[in-house]
Amino acid sequence: MDIRQLKYFLAIAEEGQITSAARKLQMAQPPLSQQLKLLEEELGVKLVERGPRSIQLTEAGIILRDRAQQILELTDSTTRELKDFVKGISGTLSIGTVSSSAATLLQERLLEFHQVYAGVKFEIHEGNTYRVLDLLNKGIVEVGIVRTPFNSAGLECVYTSSEPMIAVMAPEYDWTGGEPEIEIGELREQPLIIYRRFEQLIRETCLENGFEPQVFCMNDDARTTLLWANAGLGIGIIPRSAFILANNSNVLSKVIRSDSLNTRVAAVWMKDKYLSSLAVKFIENFQK
Repeated sequence: MDIRQLKYFLAIAEEGQITSAARKLQMAQPPLSQQLKLLEEELGVKLVERGPRSIQLTEAGIILRDRAQQILELTDSTTRELKDFVKGISGTLSIGTVSSSAATLLQERLLEFHQVYAGVKFEIHEGNTYRVLDLLNKGIVEVGIVRTPFNSAGLECVYTSSEPMIAVMAPEYDWTGGEPEIEIGELREQPLIIYRRFEQLIRETCLENGFEPQVFCMNDDARTTLLWANAGLGIGIIPRSAFILANNSNVLSKVIRSDSLNTRVAAVWMKDKYLSSLAVKFIENFQK
């Protein structure tokens, strides 16, 4: 049994027909049927049940299909890894990132990485957490930079330290007399500007503290929240590190004392998938 035979068998398993599999492999049907027969004889087990129009995998065939997928993925990843090794640490790294993580990514991670690996170029895909995770799943980006909370199933994750959410407001909204921190309950009846990513978290936290939040503006970006707060339209709620993302010359910031509203930035990548040398080095740097 060799790699070529496994590719042939996997094509048959995926297509459900030898004719279709032969077409996919760009070969004639009789040689493909012969390869399947030889594979069954070599393994001493029946792999498929042949029907008039299609074939069905036997239990042994299902086992071989799953193993063949793993073996071929490992073969491909090993080939790519060796090519990366020959090339050295260079090339382009594709990263997906949410806007609220930009400050952490740039100030604390990318600058240091760039200084060490100056030959590396970057391709950045921006969007909300759901889009970044979708790009990751489709293989368009190798590493995603997202914020908690998110569904980590099927992902490997490295987290930064926890940070609080802050309330940002124009001076005329400041009821605290200049205090740097507030309780979540002090936001009762205030017009809130939040972005959709944190809607459920903020709403649940407010309800736990006995009130329904008054959402004045719902949006999809931390920068929009800052801009609207800066215009004096309400009180924005954002992660503390996102404060520098947009014009904040006309707003005050106050830490919201609430364990529920703490958030972390995370670097995430798919479990059991190949990572380029660039991505591995970036993740190692991210962990520092």
